[in-house]
Amino acid sequence: MTMTPDEAAAFAADLDRLVGAVEDVLLGKNRIVRLAFIALLSEGHLLLEDVPGTGKTSLARAMAQSVAGTSNRVQFTPDLLPGDITGVTVYDQRTGRFDFHPGPVFANIVLADEINRASPKTQSALLEVMEEGQVTVDGQTHAVGHPFMVIATQNPIEQAGTYRLPEAQLDRFLMRSSIGYPDHASTIRILEGADQRAHAHIVEPQLDAEHVVDMAAAARTVFVDPTIHDYVSRLVEGTRSAREVRLGVSVRGALALIRAAKTHAASRGRHYVVPDDVKALAEPVLAHRLILDPEAEFDGVTTSNVVAQVLIETAPPSTRQAM
Repeated sequence: MTMTPDEAAAFAADLDRLVGAVEDVLLGKNRIVRLAFIALLSEGHLLLEDVPGTGKTSLARAMAQSVAGTSNRVQFTPDLLPGDITGVTVYDQRTGRFDFHPGPVFANIVLADEINRASPKTQSALLEVMEEGQVTVDGQTHAVGHPFMVIATQNPIEQAGTYRLPEAQLDRFLMRSSIGYPDHASTIRILEGADQRAHAHIVEPQLDAEHVVDMAAAARTVFVDPTIHDYVSRLVEGTRSAREVRLGVSVRGALALIRAAKTHAASRGRHYVVPDDVKALAEPVLAHRLILDPEAEFDGVTTSNVVAQVLIETAPPSTRQAM
């Protein structure tokens, strides 16, 4: 069953409500807030590469409040253990049983702050829950519920004492982006409210968690013409053949771009995907999945540069074809 025009209009209105509510906390950051909700409604996860103090924790908390959900923050450190994230089984002497104590990953929005400061073993504890929405502890599987999203952060400047995220884990993130510093006007508004602590700002729920799950299901029904599939396939192949790239985008990356493009189309009130939906999300969805040749990195080439060049060199289908 394909989404109808009326359903697409309702989807866009609901998403605008969510974005507007969170934008009251993250002033002047409409694009990143919208990207974060597109990731949530595409049932994906978001990696933020940003310096400290740009509002990452506020974004996670405000998103959870806007959908009447829960949020947890985990500060990743070198001594953090996998059980500190997923939870542990504890023996209860009174009952003579082992009881599972859920970890902070059991929330609708989980902020994994400075994820690259923890050891690879601890980072890998997130892989199962990010892919399958469940954790396995002592042979028992526990579902984390829906909606579920991990917002992970890493500092791109300070690399001392960090562990590079493995490619398999990077591929699990639907998007990578950054919040960045606010513009001048937004900074003034933030300073005017300096007497109020960030955690004291409460976002009124706009929708309930169950409705968000329904929206995610509806986004999957957006129509995608075969010409769009062909376009995405050619884009992915372009990243693999680029001379600066050692490893191009995987099939998982192509699927992620289609999923995100569907949600983006619905967020614009359309029940079908057009090439502009793909173009708008190509960089945040594809760039972090590329591994550059060392010589290209030395020359200052970035993965974002490569994706931008591939977009220029790959001819999109006409909008009429994609409808």
